[in-house]
Amino acid sequence: MDDRDFLAARFEEHRTHLKAVAYRMLGSLSEADDAVQEAWLRLARAESGEIGNLGGWLTTVVGRVCLDMLRSRTRRGETPLEPRLPDPIVLDADADPEHEALLADSVGLALLVVLETLSPPERLAFVLHDMFGMSFEEIGRIVDRTPIAARKLASRARRRVQDTAPVPEPDPAAQRRVVDAFLAAARGGDLDALVAVLDPDVVLRADGGATLPGGMKVLRGVEAVAGQAATFHRMATSTTGRPALVNGTAGMVAFVDGEVFSVVSFTVAADRIVAIDILSDPARLAALDLES
Repeated sequence: MDDRDFLAARFEEHRTHLKAVAYRMLGSLSEADDAVQEAWLRLARAESGEIGNLGGWLTTVVGRVCLDMLRSRTRRGETPLEPRLPDPIVLDADADPEHEALLADSVGLALLVVLETLSPPERLAFVLHDMFGMSFEEIGRIVDRTPIAARKLASRARRRVQDTAPVPEPDPAAQRRVVDAFLAAARGGDLDALVAVLDPDVVLRADGGATLPGGMKVLRGVEAVAGQAATFHRMATSTTGRPALVNGTAGMVAFVDGEVFSVVSFTVAADRIVAIDILSDPARLAALDLES
């Protein structure tokens, strides 16, 4: 094995971690892959023999790359909360429970949506410190600020997350019971039963991509969401649903004639659905490569 092959093998040991960092920073699986690839290119050009802590070095590089990508979005005039859902991570419903809990705590779609509202430095400070335990001294070097300033960035981000992002029910079985009750009410057209499982402040986000005029549709409050009962009934009776874990929370993949129609994530807290996120953008669904 030559030096480059050895370096590539060491890089592969860190790839999963690096993609996790980039995904939480960017909310995009393809952009996360791009950030990780850029980290490899920079490593290949570096004097690797002088790198003492390869994992820390690579995490720092990915953080800087993601920060540049987020700032590039701002320079292009995109708003902090873009009119689209983050890319979902879809797993079979019988995935390992410990993995479910980790995924739910760290990258639930509802949390990623909130992260989209943060400034790029705030998002980086929160992700790298609160999710991955990086020191504020290291984070400060990435954002060209003092450790105290980096701490303040993370603190502001943390307050926004705590004030806005719902904390999911940690028990997958409890989540699934509430979601199954919602789906049964939708199939039966039972409005009262539907309302009974919705939180008063429930939020529904529907991202149909170019197929939905005006971009992502957002509804807030039980009255507005329950007002879509007819749509829920039509979807429940005209599609074939497969239970799934969507970013660690109970969800489903809906198919029509064997083709994926939508991915739905439900965030459950205190036995009520507090968020429903629906991705039905055909182009993005095709990229997920889901099978019926």
